[in-house]
Amino acid sequence: MISGIGGIGSLQLKPEIGGADAATDLFQGGAAPLAGTDAGTSFAEAVSQAASKTVATLQNAEQVSIQALKGDADTRQVVDAVMSAQQALQTAVAIRDKVVSAYLEVSRMGI
Repeated sequence: MISGIGGIGSLQLKPEIGGADAATDLFQGGAAPLAGTDAGTSFAEAVSQAASKTVATLQNAEQVSIQALKGDADTRQVVDAVMSAQQALQTAVAIRDKVVSAYLEVSRMGI
């Protein structure tokens, strides 16, 4: 089973509205501030929320696959869940690659 990401910090996730695609919704709307808090969201919070949504998408695909093995879900549901999980994982890997690339660029800068 896929386990959640621990030790990142407190998360304040907004529930998904509608059937938005997981990969395109990683940063959109997920970092909305609660009433009474400041409007700024830190980079760490945004990345943490994106990672949590990716893990949730992967867990959902895993659960749908298990349901299909039991005969409780059809092939279309499994394909949709797995494709959504694949897209979310590819997005997370692309974001990670960009962050590492940016870090390497900054580390090469002369002082």
